[in-house]
Amino acid sequence: MNNLEPINQTELFGLNAFMNEFVQLYKNNKLPSKILVSGDKGIGKATMVYHFINFVLSQDEEFKYDIQDFKINIKNRSFKTINNGSNPNLILIDIDKDKKFIDINQIRQLISNLNKSSFNTKPKFVLIDNIEYLNTNSVNALLKILEEPPENTIFFLINNNKKVLPTLSSRCINFRVYLSYKESINVSEKLLNSQLNEILNQDLINHYSTPGNIVSLINFGKKNSYDLSKINLQSFVKIIIKDNQYKKDNLVKSLLFNLIEFYFNKINMSLSSNINEKYSYFLKKIEEIKKFNLDEESLIIEFEDKILNG
Repeated sequence: MNNLEPINQTELFGLNAFMNEFVQLYKNNKLPSKILVSGDKGIGKATMVYHFINFVLSQDEEFKYDIQDFKINIKNRSFKTINNGSNPNLILIDIDKDKKFIDINQIRQLISNLNKSSFNTKPKFVLIDNIEYLNTNSVNALLKILEEPPENTIFFLINNNKKVLPTLSSRCINFRVYLSYKESINVSEKLLNSQLNEILNQDLINHYSTPGNIVSLINFGKKNSYDLSKINLQSFVKIIIKDNQYKKDNLVKSLLFNLIEFYFNKINMSLSSNINEKYSYFLKKIEEIKKFNLDEESLIIEFEDKILNG
């Protein structure tokens, strides 16, 4: 299966122009110290940031970053130390798998690490992924360090097109990253080294807008022996519910919520006078489940009864 963890991606696809913009700003000493990188989840935002960090840190090392082909050399020392978590110039913050939010203790540890003396004169990077999982306490703690960041420190905050508190966004420069539908398909096929229409039903391709989502969907299908080239959107939603896949993995639960949203987008609104009302109702329920970590069982049963079998 394809490993799509951004930290492991040695090639950058589709976001070369955005990467070049960061590089030029850095070379001209104009790169902001607090950057909000916004875009759809799975588009490659964190991958691009890892590439930029390698570009900066590898400049005086062997096997430095290949800016012509946008490639990280796996022999590079910074790449190796970032992958094993020992690089002194990168602090990574993300939600722990067993947690609901990015914990305030993670931010406190970040502040403590930033206050320690540097081992070298290279910039220190802070990468906070999935900032929608910052709770109020975590945000408040983070704001303090963003207001007075240590010298020679660059913050990258990855935003998956979610609502960001104004107190946080106002302290950062926002870079919007995007791919067209055609670009997303091209990047996906490069990651998979295969033609999408050979392994994925066109009905599903039409409703997955980012390479990360597409490859994750295909990996999920392979893991569970689903032939996704022969399964359309409605059938796939039914299979996930019938097999209780959403109970086994939070990633699958998120996948199902996405499929429900895509299902409504696919429906011709003129077919039913109350479909808009149902659409709003289910989207609101999904948002409440995500926000308050509520039980999703009743929503799934209701969706299956009123929509899929209605």
